[in-house]
Amino acid sequence: MPGSPATVGAEMSGDAPPNATGSRLLRVRTAAQRVVDLLEKWVTPLFDLGLRLYVAEIFLRAGWLKISSWDSTLALFESEYHVPLLPSHMAAVLGTAGELVLPVLLVLGLAGRFSAAGLFVVNIVAVVAYAEISDLGLQDHLLWGVMLLMIFLHGPGRLSCDHWLKSYWAR
Repeated sequence: MPGSPATVGAEMSGDAPPNATGSRLLRVRTAAQRVVDLLEKWVTPLFDLGLRLYVAEIFLRAGWLKISSWDSTLALFESEYHVPLLPSHMAAVLGTAGELVLPVLLVLGLAGRFSAAGLFVVNIVAVVAYAEISDLGLQDHLLWGVMLLMIFLHGPGRLSCDHWLKSYWAR
């Protein structure tokens, strides 16, 4: 009986039966934790992979376009793209190489943070080198930069060679 001396004594000593609200909150908290655990186990790695694939495709296409019409690329680097501190031919070679090699590493998640940092630099140089970039183009580069920064800070995720190698070496 509530309020009886036996119940009041049990409540004060901490031996009281859990109230309905407390056990309901505990069940909600436990269910929420299960959802978070499932997200971390399955959705987060897929998101990390999707992010890497999305960004890598953008840069890989740009590199492929440059290498497939190399004469045009050299002409653009001589006339349109003004990369600071580098001769135009060297800037074309380094930029194209970065756009072809780093996305492959990013997709594999091999040296994922290094790849993201390298593409982040390529992204910044692209914005700085092309003075006539449109507002929409600038927004795209900003989005890609944020995505690359996220990969750099968070790492490539569980579905990556980096994760596999780290697990392998930890044995």
